Amino acid sequence: MSDQPKLRRRVADAAEAVLRKQKYVAPVDVLVGLRWLKPAGVEDWRLGRRGPLLDALPVDGVKVLTAFEHLHDWARERGLRPSEAVYLAGTRDRRPLVFAEDEALQRVFRTHWVSPELSDKQREKLEARQNQAPDLVVLSPHTDWTCTGCGIRSAAGEFQYPEDDRPLCLSCADFDHLVFLPSGNAALSRRAKKESTLAVLVTRFNKRRKRYERQGILVEEAALERAEGQCLADEDVRARRRERDAVRRAAQDVEFQAAMAGEIRRLFPGCGAERAQAIAEHAGTRGSGRVGRSAAGRALDDEAVRLAVVASIRHEDTDYDAMLMAGVPRAEARDRIRPGIDRVLARWERG
Repeated sequence: MSDQPKLRRRVADAAEAVLRKQKYVAPVDVLVGLRWLKPAGVEDWRLGRRGPLLDALPVDGVKVLTAFEHLHDWARERGLRPSEAVYLAGTRDRRPLVFAEDEALQRVFRTHWVSPELSDKQREKLEARQNQAPDLVVLSPHTDWTCTGCGIRSAAGEFQYPEDDRPLCLSCADFDHLVFLPSGNAALSRRAKKESTLAVLVTRFNKRRKRYERQGILVEEAALERAEGQCLADEDVRARRRERDAVRRAAQDVEFQAAMAGEIRRLFPGCGAERAQAIAEHAGTRGSGRVGRSAAGRALDDEAVRLAVVASIRHEDTDYDAMLMAGVPRAEARDRIRPGIDRVLARWERG
């Protein structure tokens, strides 16, 4: 029982981060926030590639139920509204997903907590989206593989459909009449998917980021042709919209980076205004994948701001980059420069 307060704080911190990002909290998101689950594992489960999700956790059902009780208490204190979600697998049969064989755990797991700030219409749209089954997905594997249906050997990158952990080629999966539309044109992809009776996402596992990333979609050829015609018909309108959106996003970026620079100065008053602005612009660049564009960074979380400052000091005020170029292993280089980073942080914190 000694770890109860610690677990309660961890659950609350994870739930707060999720709520800021999406206006509702699902137990599965909290489990990811607690690092009891990896996003790629959740993706496999949602697509029907594994059994009860509870079996993948490093803790027992008792501790999971305790975490869910803390989540319930936190949600009630924050005035969030309960909403039961239906979890369906991204398989052809759209079968119900199982979190745990225990019905009490299963019921608690299906309970989402929704922000009271949402209007009734927004809440209805959210619930409808939550109850949708994931799209069918095929994989672009990194290695050669063999279809369990026809026994034909396929090269790395050739699409496979994992059906109950049995990799099938597109012919055996009855997807061979579809054509591949690569990612890159959002309007064309959206319209082609809407026009196609059957559409299948194509994903590939990014080993460095440890997550599945979308590569494109498989759609019917006739649907793609109709979508291309629609895009050609209103290209001028969409071009003007893109220009307006670009201006709007640029203004938002300037506003966000100014706010981040202010937070840097608040936490580290000894950091000059120009340096704080430079850190904020670098960390907050849209599409950079840096900490400033993470959910915590966009929420100006103190730890995210601190990590952005540390990253700047690492590259600008130490010999870290030179060490890497000289062949020093990354972990060893970070150990060597840590005292220098700590000295700069201490000086900036004092002001």
